Amino acid sequence: WYQRRVREAVVSTQSTGDGPSQMALEDIAAFRAIPNLVYFYPSDAVSTVRAVELAANYPCMTFIRTSRPETTVIYGADEQFEIGKAKIVKSSATDKVLVIGCGITLESAMGAYATLAGEGTNIRVMDPFTVKPLDCEAVVRNARECGGRVITVEDHYPQGGLGEAVAGALSSADFITNQKILAVREIPRSGPPAVLLDMFGISANKVADAVREMTK
Repeated sequence: WYQRRVREAVVSTQSTGDGPSQMALEDIAAFRAIPNLVYFYPSDAVSTVRAVELAANYPCMTFIRTSRPETTVIYGADEQFEIGKAKIVKSSATDKVLVIGCGITLESAMGAYATLAGEGTNIRVMDPFTVKPLDCEAVVRNARECGGRVITVEDHYPQGGLGEAVAGALSSADFITNQKILAVREIPRSGPPAVLLDMFGISANKVADAVREMTK
């Protein structure tokens, strides 16, 4: 059974206004628990294509979480991806906080990056690409370079999601860390995607607010 390949597309908070029955907000927790499974969470069209290619050649189970709406193309067509290797999308030598997002919440992180840059605050933005296996070495190294300050943002419940995966990685750090998890903390409802993202605290504005609070 563990050798069977599973590929699914999951729609979540950002993808639909049709209410909680159409929003998968617990799948990361469920699938992270399966041995040998790779959980892909691509953030644009290019990384989605690469995820499908890698999943097709992986010998055990895989799960691909995709988004229904159009998203910004972040990567060039020749960008290479690996299982368990994160991408740093935005960085500088003066980054104050490491912000980690996947899928539509990577767009939230990118929006916060632009807003905060205009205020003179630089943040580092990471795209994990795979939540399992997580690139723990990259998480710890970049957290260190950002003074141990980390914010994760996810369209998922906090239990068992990206934030807890990152917290597990940071537990091995030999320096003090300060992590804030932005996640959906109640049963969602119908509404325009942009409104839902803000309502549940995972929009670009909410990410920017979290960075301001952490760095004040």
